[in-house]
Amino acid sequence: MQRNWSPIPFTKVKPVDAFWAPRMEANRTHGLNAVFQQLKDTGRLDAYNLDWTPDSQEPAPHVFWDSDVAKWLEGACYSLMNHPDPSLRSRVEDVVDRILLAQAGDGYLNPHFTIVEPGKRWTNLRDKHELYCAGHLIEAAVAHHQATGDTRFLEGMLRYVNLIDQTFGSEGDQRGGYPGHEEIELALIKLYRHTGVERYFNLARYFIDVRGGSPHYFDLEARKRGEDPEAYWVGTHAYTQSHLPVRQQREVVGHAVRAMYLYAAMADLAYETGEKALIETLQALWDDLTFHKLYLTGGIGPSRANEGFTKWYDLPNRDAYAETCAAIGLVFWSHRMLQLDLNSRYADVMERALYNGMLSGVSLSGDRFFYENPLASAGSRHRQRFFACSCCPPNINRVLPTIGGYVYSQSQDQIAVHLFIQSRAEINLSGGKLILKQETDYPWDGIVCLRCEMEKPMAFVLKIRQPGWCPESRLYLNEVHFPIDPALDRGYFTVKRLWQPGDLLRLQLAMPATQIYAHPQVWSDVGRSAITRGPLVYCIEAVDQIVPISSLRLPRSAVFDSKFEPDVLDGVVMVQAMAKAVDLQAWGEALYQYHPPKLVSVPIRAIPYFAWDNRSPGEMQVWVPETPS
Repeated sequence: MQRNWSPIPFTKVKPVDAFWAPRMEANRTHGLNAVFQQLKDTGRLDAYNLDWTPDSQEPAPHVFWDSDVAKWLEGACYSLMNHPDPSLRSRVEDVVDRILLAQAGDGYLNPHFTIVEPGKRWTNLRDKHELYCAGHLIEAAVAHHQATGDTRFLEGMLRYVNLIDQTFGSEGDQRGGYPGHEEIELALIKLYRHTGVERYFNLARYFIDVRGGSPHYFDLEARKRGEDPEAYWVGTHAYTQSHLPVRQQREVVGHAVRAMYLYAAMADLAYETGEKALIETLQALWDDLTFHKLYLTGGIGPSRANEGFTKWYDLPNRDAYAETCAAIGLVFWSHRMLQLDLNSRYADVMERALYNGMLSGVSLSGDRFFYENPLASAGSRHRQRFFACSCCPPNINRVLPTIGGYVYSQSQDQIAVHLFIQSRAEINLSGGKLILKQETDYPWDGIVCLRCEMEKPMAFVLKIRQPGWCPESRLYLNEVHFPIDPALDRGYFTVKRLWQPGDLLRLQLAMPATQIYAHPQVWSDVGRSAITRGPLVYCIEAVDQIVPISSLRLPRSAVFDSKFEPDVLDGVVMVQAMAKAVDLQAWGEALYQYHPPKLVSVPIRAIPYFAWDNRSPGEMQVWVPETPS
């Protein structure tokens, strides 16, 4: 099929801004090192030595440890593609050596099932993560080959993929299964695009197409293990999005990370095939998520019990789960939907998740992480160096080096600008090579300049996103006001012209701080409002207030003042306003009274949500109780 849009690779887009570039550098210099040390200290790397025994004092290699190592390795390789580093390269090759030495003669690669449960390969796809881990190893191998040109890791993983391809399918004595935790589908399509071998794509399509069929594979394999399928701990196959064949699904359900990886893979499949039924399914799922189950921050999955979704409008604040990996998965899905359908609604969600739900998962120093991302805290929630289930830190490691890959897409002689990040992009058009320089202080400022550098005039279309949060914008071409009527094309300004070397397109986005309200059925946010400014969600932290956070009330008519504070949290725009606070002294000692509390005027200061818990511990809230005046 004729594909509409393709991302400009992150290797062709170099962020040079004051926001993302320092975070990428912190990830390179601190984050990758910190996670690697934890991989060593927790035995995840030593698991590949295959020397664990049942009487060992060390923990047994876990069913998902491979994925932690693989994601770190993938992130390290992406970092090398941006910034050659001999020390990191040496570390990468050491990890690759360890992995390949643990590979079995037939290509199988999983320390847990090699030494902890030998003889039980593929006997519990529902719970045991074999195919999930294989997927992450595949992605790491592709990244390693792209970064180094060395084929040995890729060749080792191709042997593993060939074994998987022989094992699973609908022919002869093949198993008919699919992963309980989706991921390998994404990896196989990435492998297909990297190698051009169609067999890998067909295997990914098989895993997607067979999912949720009847009789249910997970029930069949449970019976083979001597287990009662009715005793499944979570009680429903919706947990693994296998309750229905994928094209019949219309509601986002189950474990949030698994759901995002599945939907992203379905989008990849639809991108390659153009299948309308699959695209319609994805759009219905998108509507369900964004209309009913999405946190303001771009976080998803409110429940700890299933690490995922519950019912419509169930979006608690203090108890929010909102796993960092789930926000990352939403970024993956949003980005893929953009390539299928250039609509700013996908870019708006992608941006919100990147700047808030994902970025809150890592400290400013780059070496401490949140697994859960609550929207309120009593002061006891803090980032950690690692977790027993530590999928999030290495996921952050692999996303940050690729931020540039989310900025632009290309379709023949059309360029779409999704994100506003000061950067330099190299783009090949039919008329020649274009250097597109983006100059901006976003997200602190709403002015975005796009400068075209090329050897000769070139005709192409530039499509620039108008963010959904923006109430007003103006467009200028070479400092002359450029009319933006007729209406936007699905959220993108479209400028088609014969571009001259040095042409400058300037987009001016109004970026006021403003209050936002949740749907009236979001019971957690009734009578509350939150503060947003541009793509950023704001919160209030105790360290910035002169009264307890619990006493604050935000007036409905609040007037906000925004000011960049270079010495606060490595430099952020803080939002200030006059608010109300309960006069606790006037209330006295009584637990209950027959009159409302007296309110007094106090200043309130808010910071970007992504930066909370980087200073003195204390309370935090995104949604603040409101008062009429």
